[in-house]
Order: sequence, then C-alpha cells, then structure tokens
Amino acid sequence: METYIIVILCIASFFSGFVDAIVGGGGLIQTPVTMIMLPNLSVANVIGSLKIPAFSGTSFATYQYLKRVDINWRLLLLMAIVSFCFAYLGSNLLTIVSNDFMKPLLLLILVGLAIYTFRKKDFGQFRHKNLSANKQLFFALLISMLVGFYDGFIGPGTGSFLVLAFVSVLGFDFLHASANAKMVNLATNFGSICLFVSKGKIIWAIAIPMAFCNALGGFLGSKLAIKKGNSFIRIFFLAVVILALLRFGYDVFFA
Repeated sequence: METYIIVILCIASFFSGFVDAIVGGGGLIQTPVTMIMLPNLSVANVIGSLKIPAFSGTSFATYQYLKRVDINWRLLLLMAIVSFCFAYLGSNLLTIVSNDFMKPLLLLILVGLAIYTFRKKDFGQFRHKNLSANKQLFFALLISMLVGFYDGFIGPGTGSFLVLAFVSVLGFDFLHASANAKMVNLATNFGSICLFVSKGKIIWAIAIPMAFCNALGGFLGSKLAIKKGNSFIRIFFLAVVILALLRFGYDVFFA
C-alpha cells in the first residue's frame, strides 16, 4: 500500500478521534475518506478496519471523561451489555446485505435534529428530566438496542446519535451525555470488532496506524470538551450534524 495513502488515512483518523471525543460522529470523517482512498475494499472491510481506531480513540476519550464526570455505572453496564450484543448482530448483517436503504431515513432524521438543536438554544445545557428508575431503564435499554444495531450495521454518526439520545430522552446535559455516550460506544465498537475479527474483515495494515492517530485525537478532544463545557459542545454538535447531513445527502442524491 502506498505511503501517502496511510498518511492521509492517519490524518483523517486524528480529526475523527478529536471530533468524536467532543460530541461523537467521528466516523463521518474517516469513513468516507477511507472509502475514497481504498475504493476496492468492500464496505464490510472498511467498517471492520475502522472499528479498531474508533475503539482506540474512544478509549482514551473515555478515560479523560471518567476523571471529571459522574457516571451511573449500574445503568451503563446494562447499556454496554445490550449494545455490545446488538452491535454484533448489526455487523453480522452487514457482512450479508447492503446498508444503502437506510440512508434516506437517516437524512430525514438529521434534518429534524439540526432544526431542533438550532432553534432550542438551551438544548443540552442542563439536566431537565427526572425519570423514574423503571422508565430510565426502559429507555436506556431501547437506546442501546437501536444505536448498538445501527453502529454495527452502518456506523458513522453513532456517537452523535448516542449524545442526542442521552440529552433528549434521558435528560442529560451535553457534557454528561458525551461522557456516558463514550462508554456505550466502547461496547458497540467492541461488539463489532469481535464479529469482524471472526470474519477476517479487518485490514490491520491500516487499522493499527490509524488507531494511534485516533487515540491522540480522542485524548485532545476530550480535554477540550471538558474545559469548554456545554455551550461549546452544543456548537460542535450542530457542526457534526450538518456534516452528517451533507454526507448522507450526497449519498442519497448523487452517489
């Protein structure tokens, strides 16, 4: 493989880790870049290989958040187990069928999300829901199933969808949502990695160098997010949603 290709992929992976650590959605950067630079790889090979840097970057970001943000360990352990299982199932399905039919639906969801976040200035600025323990558990497990399966089957934007779910459904502020989303995202990535390793879909020659760069980006991004707080994360969230809109809009109308 040409050296310049590895360099470009590593740069994309660094920025992916940086963005993902702040608000999720790093896959919206490194996934299309990898597909462009390695057009002969199957979707399963691309997604499978990128799970390694995604896991690496998320791990470093998670460590930074754990030092500063309170975590509901009991709830997150259940979410991690469920999301792991559904990510494994989603990745298994990816090796069998195409995921293109999901893109128009995601485009509509992202349009609504961008409008809502832009209009509601206090969205994610503070905790605003007091759900009962049973309701919180129900919604948490539902989120884990849906987002876990999505991450295994499609991938890009998973962190952003998790942040959105923690904010809008469970009532977290952006900072706590980002921290908790990282924990769940670790489980979804690991579930996918287990499947892709068993299927031999990971290209280690690109996965390992990208993992180091993603980890560095995740480390720096998480430190910046913790320092700047909720308002900064909200702006970053909007930027990532717009990026996702452009990405899926191109896939739906031009690809």
